[in-house]
Amino acid sequence: MQKQKYNLFKEVFDTYKEYDGTIVADHIQKLRELDEFLPPMQSFFIVTNTSKQIYEFVSKNFEHTLGLSVEKMTTEGIKYWFSHFDPESLPVFLSMLEDLMNFTMTKVEKKDRHKLSYTWNIRVKNSKDEYVNIVEHQTPIYFDGEGKPIIGITHCSLIDEKNKRPIIASIKILNDNNEYETLFYKNYSQLLLSAAVTSREQDIIRLISLNNSSKEIAAKLSISIHTVHTHRKNILNKLNLKTSSELVTYFLNNQLY
Repeated sequence: MQKQKYNLFKEVFDTYKEYDGTIVADHIQKLRELDEFLPPMQSFFIVTNTSKQIYEFVSKNFEHTLGLSVEKMTTEGIKYWFSHFDPESLPVFLSMLEDLMNFTMTKVEKKDRHKLSYTWNIRVKNSKDEYVNIVEHQTPIYFDGEGKPIIGITHCSLIDEKNKRPIIASIKILNDNNEYETLFYKNYSQLLLSAAVTSREQDIIRLISLNNSSKEIAAKLSISIHTVHTHRKNILNKLNLKTSSELVTYFLNNQLY
C-alpha cells in the first residue's frame, strides 16, 4: 500500500518535474502526510486549467477508481466531469467555488496566494451508476496577471461513506513553519457541529489527529503551549467530547482536513 501511494504522488512529479523542489512540492508533501493518516482510500490526481476549462493532466488511477474516461476528461474537460456531479449539489458547488475565489482575491495578498491550499468535497456518479463521495485538495501553481489562480494540481480521494454529505470547503495557507493554517471554512448545510469550530480550532484538531503533541502544535502554529491547551479544552467543550480519540473520529467524520 505504501508503494502504491508513493507511485501515485511520483506520477505528478514525473509529469511536472519543474515543480520539484518548489513550494508545490511542499504542498504535495503535506498531502502525503495526510494520505498516510487517513483510512485506506482510492486516490487520483488531476491538473485543472480554469481559464481554458480543461484538465491538462489526469492520472491513470482516475479510470481505475471511478471507471470514467481519462480521454474524455482531457478532451471534453469540465463539461464531462461536471456531468457526473450530483445535480442537486452542483449549484451549491458552483456557489462554493465563487466564495473561494472571492475570498482569495479580496482577503489574501497576491504575494501569498501560491501558499494556499483549497479543500472541498463533491458527490460524483461512477461508471456503475453509483454516487461516491470525493474529497479534493487543490494547490494553485499558476496565476494570471491579477494573481487569480488559473492552474491547480488537485489530489482527489474517495471516502468510504456512501451517504450524501454536506459540501464543506476550506482555504489553508502554508506558514513559515511549513504547516497549514486555516483562513476560510464553511459548511454549506450548517447541519454539523463543526460550524461552531473556529479556523484556529480546526488547525488544532487536524494536528492532534496527526499525532502531534501540544508542544509540536505550538511550534508549528507559532503559539504558546498554554494557548494550545486552552484551544483543546474549548474544542472538547464545544463538541461535547471527552477524549482525544473521540476528537480524531470527529475529525475524520466531518472532513476537517
